[in-house]
Amino acid sequence: MDGVHRAGVPGLYAEIRDAGRTWRGASGVADVRTGRPVTPDMRQRVGSITKTFTAAAVMQQVEQGRIQLDAPIGGYLPQLVPGERGKKITVRMLLNNTSGLPDYTRYAFPSLQDMSPESLDDNRFRQFRPAELIEMGVKAPPAGEPGATPGVYSNTNYLLLGQLLEQVTGTTAEEYITRNVIERAGLRHTGFPARPRIEGPHSRMYEALWGLNDPPRDYSVYNMSWTGTGAALVSTMEDLNRFYGKLLDGKIVNQLSLAQMQRTVPVVALDGSMIEYGLGLHKVGIQGCGTFWGHDGTVWGAGTMSLTRADGKRQMSVAVNLQRWNKPDSSGKPQHHPIDDALKTLYRQAMCGDANAQAKNAS
Repeated sequence: MDGVHRAGVPGLYAEIRDAGRTWRGASGVADVRTGRPVTPDMRQRVGSITKTFTAAAVMQQVEQGRIQLDAPIGGYLPQLVPGERGKKITVRMLLNNTSGLPDYTRYAFPSLQDMSPESLDDNRFRQFRPAELIEMGVKAPPAGEPGATPGVYSNTNYLLLGQLLEQVTGTTAEEYITRNVIERAGLRHTGFPARPRIEGPHSRMYEALWGLNDPPRDYSVYNMSWTGTGAALVSTMEDLNRFYGKLLDGKIVNQLSLAQMQRTVPVVALDGSMIEYGLGLHKVGIQGCGTFWGHDGTVWGAGTMSLTRADGKRQMSVAVNLQRWNKPDSSGKPQHHPIDDALKTLYRQAMCGDANAQAKNAS
């Protein structure tokens, strides 16, 4: 962890569990101006790790017969996905990112297309409605045909799943997930933020935006309505390990649902890499260490990785307070950075207990 800090991340913190033993640690600072240190118990915006919570909530409704995995989303939400696409795109395709609906983020933050942070600042306190974000994704050029692989990772899918939960449960998706996933898992420091400022001990969150912000800027106070049921949760590393442990042990959804969640397809991630994606779960194979399940997450200034080995005995949750540190070269391709190598080494050590173990896709 000190290596990651030395490589350029202001602060990071983690919890590792191994066969009943727990290790917690932190390195660096939560505030570059004051030098306040990070601590292992800090709350973090965990980004797309939220998707596993949303997927688990949907699977609970599948178990109760209110949602059919292979039913068209147009049958549930015809006003949001009208016409032929609404008939072709199924709930399963939303969950595993094979719907062909593109991500809406660059339309919600249009200055990103011009390589400018201007719209990040303009939207800091804006209250987005899920329907307007979904409309941006639905009206944009398709990322692929419904059901085709590889799929394309898209937050549009998970905002639609939030609206689906609302439709079938009669309550907001955030309320349903809080009662039936977060509380069922016994999580004490996890929730959807009601305000732009995080409650409880937390780090400032620094966004470099591929070198456009130099030095990186603090985006720790932010209205997270721009990502909702796709990536808005705040949690701790302890809570994340507890959640994935309970999920993989069949305590949040039943074993049949878990088996569905672990059926993966190839999906192109937002950074262009290829991942194995199930229903709200990543599959990560590490040579010599085994198979891990979990998710990563990134929002402005905050990055998180949480992975649990298939047998449930080894777990890793790591939070960093800097994002998009890779500056582009003359062709626009993000350049390699020492942080990349330092994080890869940390993940190997945390998941395998051996910094020299060969990690495939671990970074």
